[in-house]
Amino acid sequence: MVKYQNRFIEVLSYVEANLDEDLDIEKLCQLAYLSKYHFHRQCSAFFGMSVMSLVKLLRLKRAAYQLAYRSETKVVDVALACGYESHEGFCRAFKKIFNQSPSGFSLAPDWTPWHSKYEPILKLRTKIMTDKVNINVGIVEFPETLVATMEHRGAPDLLGNTINKFIEWRKENRFPPSKSKTFNLLYDDPNVTAPDEYRLDLCCSIECEVEESPEGIVNKVIPKGRCAVIRHIGSDDYLSVLINFLYSKWLEESHYELRDFPIFLERVCFFPESSENEVITDIYLPIK
Repeated sequence: MVKYQNRFIEVLSYVEANLDEDLDIEKLCQLAYLSKYHFHRQCSAFFGMSVMSLVKLLRLKRAAYQLAYRSETKVVDVALACGYESHEGFCRAFKKIFNQSPSGFSLAPDWTPWHSKYEPILKLRTKIMTDKVNINVGIVEFPETLVATMEHRGAPDLLGNTINKFIEWRKENRFPPSKSKTFNLLYDDPNVTAPDEYRLDLCCSIECEVEESPEGIVNKVIPKGRCAVIRHIGSDDYLSVLINFLYSKWLEESHYELRDFPIFLERVCFFPESSENEVITDIYLPIK
């Protein structure tokens, strides 16, 4: 079983890295060491869907992020990048998954219909990361960092709206990710927190305090101190497993204790600006 799992993890990695290409079934069969007679059935058994359904969902996820978080994105360009020959075909496929047209989604994204469609991929990635044996944890001294912060308070499903507001504020005030580091402060576990009680802060580093604004911007400080850190390269879908690993297995086996500050992320490289498999996120657990 481990042998077959590793083969299909290789197939998934190849698909993630080549979403812009016309994926060759022959190549995927070679990666899985299977003939076409068996490949499609075993893909469906491992992925929980056909390989082309997997490709379609991953492409539509990227399309949705581009439409939601890039105000300058044109629907026709997104359609072509997803491999659709016509604007109409892309719009039909997008609306079937999101219950909104691409143009409507770009104006007011509703992620709720997406979650049930995406659940098989999330479960698959969670299983892959849970079974991973070697997770490298480093220890660093994190410097005191002043941050401009937009607080998200409410259901995780509504986080996209807060992200959009924060992106627009950063653009208007000239704090691009290339010059201002991006952080998320994670106060709550969405799996055990009531939706209306969920808290997360969106932050960017600043040199001096900014004027607190009607959009909800406040000044905060990430304090200096020792942190355990994992550098993760890949989809956000894997983050919850890595966070749980730090809090459970790693902390239990270490001699460290927790500091009084929430776990936080530094977003080093973003999706959809980068391919999902190339996204870089540093996970920091404050310890003493």
